[in-house]
Amino acid sequence: MTSRRDYRGADDLRAMQRLVQRCWSVDANWHIGDLAWQRRTVPGVESTWRTSLWEDNGETVAWGWVELPGHLALVTDLSRPELAAEVIAWFEEVTSAPELTCAVLETEVHLTTALESAGYRADAEAPFFTHHHRSLATVVVPSCPDGYRLRHVRPDEAERRSAGHRATWSDFGSTLSADTYQSVMNAWPYRPELDWVIEDQHGNFVSTSLAWLDEENEVGLIEPVGTDPAHRRRGLATAVNLAALTALQQAGATQAIVNPRGDPAYPTAAKLYQSLGFHPGPQTTPYKKHRT
Repeated sequence: MTSRRDYRGADDLRAMQRLVQRCWSVDANWHIGDLAWQRRTVPGVESTWRTSLWEDNGETVAWGWVELPGHLALVTDLSRPELAAEVIAWFEEVTSAPELTCAVLETEVHLTTALESAGYRADAEAPFFTHHHRSLATVVVPSCPDGYRLRHVRPDEAERRSAGHRATWSDFGSTLSADTYQSVMNAWPYRPELDWVIEDQHGNFVSTSLAWLDEENEVGLIEPVGTDPAHRRRGLATAVNLAALTALQQAGATQAIVNPRGDPAYPTAAKLYQSLGFHPGPQTTPYKKHRT
């Protein structure tokens, strides 16, 4: 018998990741690394968001995650597509927002069907993401420009790594703290040897690429990636991403994925990844519903 309960902490994050891992394919929206990064980079997430798990005989078969005021993320076991309607109904109970939104991969037909049945409609004007994938059978050896040093992060470098993230994501006003990055480093399946940076002559981290490995599915995710605006157009993003891909390959991954914006408003990242051998795949479909 299936029952719902509220999220209770780190053990439940692992339960959510196990469901994602069990359901993963190139046609699925989530990777275990997505959850680790997104759940750990917003301080106090449990108090500002709403999360529930649906369980059957102790196994998580669905989850819903609401970012207030009104955005839903959800995953359901492929053998339990009927649970999508339950998650959506719960979502509409826990938020009073006049506009409700949700984004799923276009290939997740059980989710698109449930959303449309509940009155949601695709939003053609909203930003979307295009999943990209590539084989790791061969990876070009990275070459770092003169004056820079390429290496992976050490376990005791949360403060420097957070500063690097703030610099490389300064376009978006990142305020990621050392404590928050330490929380990321403490999350499964983070590995410092998959967290790559480029240092300038002053020891600043000016280009970064964090990779996450799903050992069971032998697939790595690149998330997030960034380069300090003052150091762009020097080949650093290519070098740091190739280093992360090489590290994934050496750790046992046979393929890698990355999910940049796909809409015309933000084309740069997709062009970079395609130059590194990634191929575009399915896109996310943003849905919205106005309450009446």
